[in-house]
Amino acid sequence: MAGEAGRGRDGGVVVGRMKLGSQGLEVSRQGLGCMGMSGVYGPPKPATDMIALIHHAIRSGVTFFDTSDVYGPFTNEILLGKALQGGVREKVELATKFGISFQDGKGEIRGDPAYVRAACEGSLQRLGIDCIDLYYQHRVDTRVPIEVTMGELKKLVEEGKINYIGLSEASASTIRRAHAVHPITAVQLEWSLWTRDVEEVIIPTCRELGIGIVAYCPLGGGFFSSGPKMVETLSEHDFRKLMPRFQPENLAQNALIFKRVSEMAKRKGCTPSQLALAWVHHQGSDVCPIPGTTKIENFNQNIGALSVKLTPEEMAELESYASADAVKGDRYDAAMNTWRTSDTPPLSSWKGDRTSSICS
Repeated sequence: MAGEAGRGRDGGVVVGRMKLGSQGLEVSRQGLGCMGMSGVYGPPKPATDMIALIHHAIRSGVTFFDTSDVYGPFTNEILLGKALQGGVREKVELATKFGISFQDGKGEIRGDPAYVRAACEGSLQRLGIDCIDLYYQHRVDTRVPIEVTMGELKKLVEEGKINYIGLSEASASTIRRAHAVHPITAVQLEWSLWTRDVEEVIIPTCRELGIGIVAYCPLGGGFFSSGPKMVETLSEHDFRKLMPRFQPENLAQNALIFKRVSEMAKRKGCTPSQLALAWVHHQGSDVCPIPGTTKIENFNQNIGALSVKLTPEEMAELESYASADAVKGDRYDAAMNTWRTSDTPPLSSWKGDRTSSICS
């Protein structure tokens, strides 16, 4: 359900807190994805504006921030590091990731021990902190046994450089094998009204093991905020321009989904984005969505979703709008492997060397 959030005495939204996973990490009921602040969705935004947004989020009760060394690359972590100066660090839960290294325009997926350690040291330096609250493997290196990667992460926990370990876009078997080496606190995955394939195997696996669920792109890459018109405003360098669901041959059909969600949102007295985000919140008390934004007004609208209550009948109605046969186009093109169905070699195959796993 929607958890502890509601309306405060002054009418503002009380974000509330939640336990993420079963290892002791506590975070705000909703997080803030920071990727878009440093590119990816177009040119990087002014640092002063983004720091002001981060500080506004903290004052509003959102204290769980998500970044990665590949965002920028590196510049998003540097931005977060600047925002956390002056006694702010103690107020937040900071998550970052390793595992994707870009060289000569190609992404190299790495999970070998030397890289894991070097990446962690680099993130600590850029963030200006002594310990990372939640450290994810961003993508799984399919050439390195997950037990080897986890072994190094376990050492970093023992050394006090990270507190909790997470995985992102991992298969169920990878999650199980990793969890057997050291408890996984959270799995980050894409989960929204129109991306629900994780519900079949991944979500049940996490719940069986007591692993928290962090939902990225809970607004469908912004589609449930603005609908089809968002495509017209995307900058030349926004990677969403390449996403199949936003291509002309699919967009007309997907626009009908937004229309139905908008009609229901009007009946509920909220915005379409609040309705779509509320749907994610209602998936369970172990789910923390991390919608990203670069504007304070959009941030305020997002936390308003915590006050939207949905009945089981309304949940079913929403899901009928965005059923698998109603959504046209995959979430990514074939070159953007998600690793959800990828496994790593058995530990017995590890000889201490590795061959890089390459993605476009």
